[in-house]
Amino acid sequence: MKKVAIVTGCNGGIGFATAEKLISEGYFVVGMDIGDEGKITSADFKYVKGDLSKTADRENLVSEALEVTGSINVLVNVAGVAPRVRADLLEMSEESYDFVMGINTKGTLFLTQLVANAMIKNEKVDGIKGYIVNISSMSAYTSSVNRGEYCISKAGASMITKVFADRLAEEGIMVNEIRPGIIATGMTSTVQAKYDALIDGGLLPIKRWGMPEDIAKGVYVLCSGALSYVTGQSIDIDGGFHIQRL
Repeated sequence: MKKVAIVTGCNGGIGFATAEKLISEGYFVVGMDIGDEGKITSADFKYVKGDLSKTADRENLVSEALEVTGSINVLVNVAGVAPRVRADLLEMSEESYDFVMGINTKGTLFLTQLVANAMIKNEKVDGIKGYIVNISSMSAYTSSVNRGEYCISKAGASMITKVFADRLAEEGIMVNEIRPGIIATGMTSTVQAKYDALIDGGLLPIKRWGMPEDIAKGVYVLCSGALSYVTGQSIDIDGGFHIQRL
């Protein structure tokens, strides 16, 4: 029987690459996004349309995943949004804050809660009941004053990783996060010229854009069992951006 993984934000970028990677490694993936149809065509994929910020949609996603085999083995929280309009911190609106936090932080928090309660019912295999991987961002610790709500939301996602890792370790559920750097996705396509110049100027020790597949590989390692003694950890997949250099 295949293991079941939930991947949010599965129709684009990191979510799409992660879902495809897990399918290729033998998982059955249940993916959620806001589009009418899923973009992955595989017998081992089930698409659920939904908005992560809505309680009913989160509950429906978990229900649909449990229908596959009766258990959920992996959760990958990928879905995230940037502000619709980048605005200086002193001009940021409450509407923009609520929009970003509702998906990136609140939605991630309460979906994780739902899945954790389902995973606790799993039988342990080699001491493990499940894996949860949160996709946060280099913005969790890097200031961008024209999208402060995004930075705050991703810092919140990092703390979600820590508190759930602490709470769930005794249950055999490992919770970790990946902090992507500059990744070629739809979200970064609007600022490609800016990041091209920064990368050419030496911002990254590894002088290239990251690709969604770089993150997907990291997700697979974290939920493969290879790092079963690791929880509450943040892994930077960022071309070395996090290194403080002189």
